[in-house]
Amino acid sequence: MRKHTMGLLAMAAASTLALSACGGAEVGGEPEGGASEGGDGITIGIKYDQPGLGLQDGAEYTGFDVDVARYVANELGYSEDQITFKETPSANRESMLQNGDVDMIFATYSITDERKEVIDFAGPYFVAGQDLLVAADNTDITGPEDLEGKNLCSVTGSTSAEKIKTDYAEGVQLLERPGYAECVTALAAGQVDAVTTDDIILAGLSAANGDGNLKVVGAPFSEERYGVGLPKGSDRCEDINAAITKMIDDGTWEELVAANTEGADYTPNADLNPPTPDACA
Repeated sequence: MRKHTMGLLAMAAASTLALSACGGAEVGGEPEGGASEGGDGITIGIKYDQPGLGLQDGAEYTGFDVDVARYVANELGYSEDQITFKETPSANRESMLQNGDVDMIFATYSITDERKEVIDFAGPYFVAGQDLLVAADNTDITGPEDLEGKNLCSVTGSTSAEKIKTDYAEGVQLLERPGYAECVTALAAGQVDAVTTDDIILAGLSAANGDGNLKVVGAPFSEERYGVGLPKGSDRCEDINAAITKMIDDGTWEELVAANTEGADYTPNADLNPPTPDACA
């Protein structure tokens, strides 16, 4: 990745915060009806509970997904005060697009053939991979194959933990928690040896922890292509892909990744990132 000065990152972060503040009550507010179409505004689905990706903090919305959404919306002709952010839990993403509750979704939304049967995607704008978060001084765990007999934390019902148990380490001891923040707390307290989910999510959690005592192992063992969810038949795919390409070419993509994972020992997989958007169907 190209190196950017700390001053540039600080300016980028300050700019993002300033834009959030300028949005007023409309930014992040829930629309009274369905999603906003046309020139009046746009409703964008994000996560509210993922530090570094999509996080609600009072009236502010922060994270890489949120910043990418702002950039793309601006390229589509929407000013900051025309954006309404709306929470889109993973289980509800397809239905919210189908029902017109949101116009598009930026929410660690992996592009899959199954999902493309009912919705459309633009992108990808990031390629994540399942990875492990461990203590910064841990030298025993360099990948999922090292988890045999170790204690692993993941969210209740997570497919990430099941993948490790099925494909890599049958003897792993699984601790389930309702959210990844609770897993990070358990890891910091020494109650578990590792936490698993997508690498950039782990990086955001590590950065939010703030004391530098955690690290992402950096050996991803899956490929999760984060796309922009769109209603089936949307005519916005080409314009969104053009915006993503511009964001990558002008250096903003790298700045946003760095700013939202600052403090975490993390570098995106350089073989897969930054990605080239797929051709629109």
